[in-house]
Amino acid sequence: MSNNQMINILTIVLGIMISILVVLCIIFIILKFKSKKPKDKKIQNKVVEKGQSTAPQTYSKQSIFKFMEFDGITDNMIVQKDGKRFLMVIECQGINYDLMSGLEKNSVEQGFLQFLNTLRYPIQIYVQTRTVNLVNSINTYKERVENISKQYANKQMEYNQKVRSGQYTERELDKERFELTRQRNLYEYGIDIVNNTERMSLNRNILSKCYYVIIPYYPEEASNGNFDKEEISNIAFSELYTKAQSIISSLAVCGIKSKVLDSTEIAELLYVAYNRDESEILDLQRALNAGYEDLYTTAPDVFDKRMKQLDIKIEQDAIRKANETIYEVAEENEKQRRAKRREEELDNLIDQMAMALIEENKRALGEDLTNQAIEKIQKDSEERTKEKGGEEDGKKTKTRRKATKSV
Repeated sequence: MSNNQMINILTIVLGIMISILVVLCIIFIILKFKSKKPKDKKIQNKVVEKGQSTAPQTYSKQSIFKFMEFDGITDNMIVQKDGKRFLMVIECQGINYDLMSGLEKNSVEQGFLQFLNTLRYPIQIYVQTRTVNLVNSINTYKERVENISKQYANKQMEYNQKVRSGQYTERELDKERFELTRQRNLYEYGIDIVNNTERMSLNRNILSKCYYVIIPYYPEEASNGNFDKEEISNIAFSELYTKAQSIISSLAVCGIKSKVLDSTEIAELLYVAYNRDESEILDLQRALNAGYEDLYTTAPDVFDKRMKQLDIKIEQDAIRKANETIYEVAEENEKQRRAKRREEELDNLIDQMAMALIEENKRALGEDLTNQAIEKIQKDSEERTKEKGGEEDGKKTKTRRKATKSV
C-alpha cells in the first residue's frame, strides 16, 4: 500500500470521528437545554409559593368556629354542629382515695361500679390541669384585713373613751384591754396571711386538676323531628339536666360532690382549654372586662395609676401607724393614771398600815394607848381630806371666776 492511500484512509477516519464528535456535542447541548426548563419552572413555583406565604391570610367566622369545634354556649349547654349536638358538663370534686381506710375504699369502689352499671348513654371524662390563681384569694383576704383594721380602730377609740371617763372598774377595763389585744393580734395575723399568700402566688408551679363528666345529646333521639330550634334546645336541656342529676346522685354514693356548670363556668372551661398559656396571666373575667378595643385609647396614664396605688398604700400605712400609736399612748396613759392614783392613796395606805401595826401590838401597848393612837391617825386623815377638799373647791371657784370674766 502506497503512502497516498494510507493518508487518504486516515483522512477519512479522522473526518468520521470529527463528525461523530460534533453529533455528540449537539446531543449533549440539546439534553442540557431540556433539563434546565423544569428547574426554571420549579424556581418559579417556589417564588409563587413564597409570595403566597407572605400575603396576609384572612380568617372567616366559619373557619374559626370550625377550628373551635363548637357553635356557642346557651342555657348551660355547648352547642355543636349547628344544633345537631348538645353537651352538658358536670364538675366533680376529687377525693383522697389513698388516705381512706379499707372499708371506705371498698364502699367507693362499689359506688363507682354501681355508677358505671347505671349508665345507659355515652359520657366523656375530661381532666383539665390549671395553674392555681391566687389573685382572687389575695383580694378577699385584703378586704377582710381592711375590715378588721377598721374594727380595731373603733375598738381602740372605744377603749380610750372608757379609760378617760373613769366610770369603769379595773376588772372591766382589763376585759376591754384583753378584747383590744385580741383584735390587734387578729389584724397582725391577717397581714401575715396576705404576705404569705402573695409570696405563694409568685410560684407558677402550683397546679390543680379539675375533673369533668361531659354528657352529649343528639336531637335525632327525639321521637318526632318536626321542632324548631328553640323547642329542640328546650328538649335537649330537659334531657341533659335529667341525665346530669342522675349522674350526680350516682357519684354522691362514692362520696364525690358534683354540680352542673352554668354558661359562665363552661366559657371559662373552654377559655382555659383553648388559651392555656394566656389563662395563667389573664383569666376569663379579666379578659371579658379588659375592653380590647380600648386598650390603647382609653387606658389610664401609667403615672396616674402609680399615684393612685401610692395613695392607697399611704392610707393603709397611716391607718396602721395611727392604730399602733393610739395603742402605745393608751398604755402609757393608763400606767400614768395608775401611778397617780397610787400616789393619791399613798397617805391613806400609810394610815391603814400604821393602824394595822398598832392593832397587832395592842397587847403590848395596852388598850387605852392603842385606841388613842388609832383615833389620832383617823383624825389626821380626816383633816387632810378636808384640806384637799378645800383646795379642790378653791380651784373650782377660780375656774368659775375666769369663765365668768371671759363671758
